[in-house]
Amino acid sequence: MKIYTRTGDDGSTGLLGPGRVSKASARVEAYGSVDELNAVLGAVSTLDGERWLQPDLGAIQSQLFNVGAELATPATEMRDRLERVGEREIAELERWIDRLDQDLPRLTNFILPGGTALASALHLARTVCRRAERRLVALGESEMVGSDLIRYLNRLGDLLFVLARWCNQRSGVRETEWISGAG
Repeated sequence: MKIYTRTGDDGSTGLLGPGRVSKASARVEAYGSVDELNAVLGAVSTLDGERWLQPDLGAIQSQLFNVGAELATPATEMRDRLERVGEREIAELERWIDRLDQDLPRLTNFILPGGTALASALHLARTVCRRAERRLVALGESEMVGSDLIRYLNRLGDLLFVLARWCNQRSGVRETEWISGAG
């Protein structure tokens, strides 16, 4: 099987199911942003030399494939046959956030993204996650998007922020607080 098909040379792409859409469509933007997030999490995983985030990070990457597949499937009858993220996965993210957050100092100011390479990559993943979330919300303004997908990405963005803080603390790296008017 060849990797290139030439069918997208006209600026269109196929979805799961019949038909083609513009590569600039809101649906493609949404699942493309989820795919980008998954790739960034792959890079995060390579920086996790101590394996602090495994196997949970791998599970999240698999869940993001489910999110992408759901977004790439506009036909309800096909979408209903897919493995989908839902309340169980959202609750897992919340438990992970709560478990890590109890070991972190209380936030009194905004913090600047940074710290260790791993924490910095997690902050980058957080921003890509927030963009993917915005793309889902935008898609939802014109087409049906499951509310669990938006909730999942919202909670995942929270988790990535907490993970960045937790990794910095575990590495002994202090967070840099944002000071208004500095710089």
